[in-house]
Amino acid sequence: MRITGSAMRLAAAGLAAIGLSAAVPQQAHAQAQAPANVLRVVPHADLTLLDPVWAPIVITRQYGLMVFEQLFAWDSKLEAKPQMVESWTTTPDGLAWRFVLRDGLKFHDGSPVTSADAVASLKRWMGRDLVGTKLASYASGVEAIDGKTFEIRLNKPFPGMLFALGSGVAMIPVIMRARDIEADPTKPVITAIGSGPFRFNHAARVSGALTVFDRNTDYVPRKEAPDGLTGARLAKVDRVEWKVIPDASTAAAALQAGEVDMWEQPALDLLPVLERNRNIKLQKLTEMSNVALLRPNSLHPPFNNPKARQALAYIIDQRDVMAAGFGDEKYWKTCNSFYVCGGPYGSTAGAEGLGQNFEKARQLLKEAGYNGEKLTYIATTEIAWIGRQAEVMADAMRKAGMNIDLVIADWGTTAGRQSNKGTPAQGGWHLLNTGSSGPTMHHPLTNIGTNMACDGRNFAGWPCDEEAEKLRQAFLDATDAERPAALERLHRRLAEMQPYRVLGQYDQPVAMRTNVNGMLSSAVMVYWNIAKQ
Repeated sequence: MRITGSAMRLAAAGLAAIGLSAAVPQQAHAQAQAPANVLRVVPHADLTLLDPVWAPIVITRQYGLMVFEQLFAWDSKLEAKPQMVESWTTTPDGLAWRFVLRDGLKFHDGSPVTSADAVASLKRWMGRDLVGTKLASYASGVEAIDGKTFEIRLNKPFPGMLFALGSGVAMIPVIMRARDIEADPTKPVITAIGSGPFRFNHAARVSGALTVFDRNTDYVPRKEAPDGLTGARLAKVDRVEWKVIPDASTAAAALQAGEVDMWEQPALDLLPVLERNRNIKLQKLTEMSNVALLRPNSLHPPFNNPKARQALAYIIDQRDVMAAGFGDEKYWKTCNSFYVCGGPYGSTAGAEGLGQNFEKARQLLKEAGYNGEKLTYIATTEIAWIGRQAEVMADAMRKAGMNIDLVIADWGTTAGRQSNKGTPAQGGWHLLNTGSSGPTMHHPLTNIGTNMACDGRNFAGWPCDEEAEKLRQAFLDATDAERPAALERLHRRLAEMQPYRVLGQYDQPVAMRTNVNGMLSSAVMVYWNIAKQ
């Protein structure tokens, strides 16, 4: 499946949006009591999962931060600050942490948020998420003390406690009603009843077209100024509507016509058109670049052999792939660091010689026992850059002798399939490409792709390497003076094991009408503090 050419899309986006309202999904429910101030957004994907602790899907994380809250949160510098917590204390040995919830917390159904809800939510998160499971490895118990107080007890000190509780990446530690979690622990929570600044509007939901959030008029914000995901979460519009518009040219025309107010991830090849419109402005979400990656499934041959994963590093030309996905080089750069070039842990140790070398790749594939078996590569064109990159990489793999079956589907189907551990014949897969935020990937604790724990609970692809995990733990336990050497040892092992192929880094601006203001620099796109004049 081919993507429409850039020149055609530029021309289409520049046309006047005559009759465009018919192309933009319309709200399905009655308009008689429509709110006065509505922020209309084109999201990067449709929302298909209502549980931010079930799978590390970005659109679900964004929804989760609007509807739910966390005990702590990351500010714009990725430092943890209290959110639902009013105060906390630790024992001198650092083995017991006691937290007190702030006043005014209540769920959307009017029930109070209690320590029992916090304990149930934390235990569930600690059993599912990368950061949560690491915290669990230090913990000996989590229990409620009274209605507003709970305690986390540890076996050994964990310096990253508050950073972990404030995590804004992967499966975030939001606080849910205990009864929703306990109803059926084997299934995602679908009630969408949180305590955050917006309420999820079930009645207005139109699958594949529309998601609606209404301002929570009972929400009591913190008094501190907004900073990243911390401070006062002020809902400054009555309603936020996510309008799914898969075609980039249609989305661009809708933004130019004022039929939508924001486009979360505008196609980079259309930015020149948007930049020429005086009613539109572009703004970066964060100064830390995002990461594009190719993830092999380590459960099944040939990628259960690290040599086959190494082969990918010699098949992929980063420049070709990043140019295909993101166009103008001012929006992307090559990088062989698992922990973000330009970030505090951006080592490239052990990865210096990686680059396209088909002869070496074929030899590694032979040593891995690959004999031309069909390999299922799942991708989507709904997120355009993923589809464009997939085509370029599939072509390169075929040139290296790999039998690639590129399966294009909508994002919801692709995201759902990636969690299937079965063989491709059972609905599983061999390869997928995706992206993740710089804040997610910059640190060995939060990087979902370099968790190589052999418990089968790591990010889809499920690579297992006990030595890499030993080195990652050593980095987390290291003193400041010991960390550079610990980081180099870890990165060299990762470069050898190749849990994923780093494709490069990219900057994705947000496009919005000039009458929209207040977007915060944060690890995740959120819609509180945004005002529409």
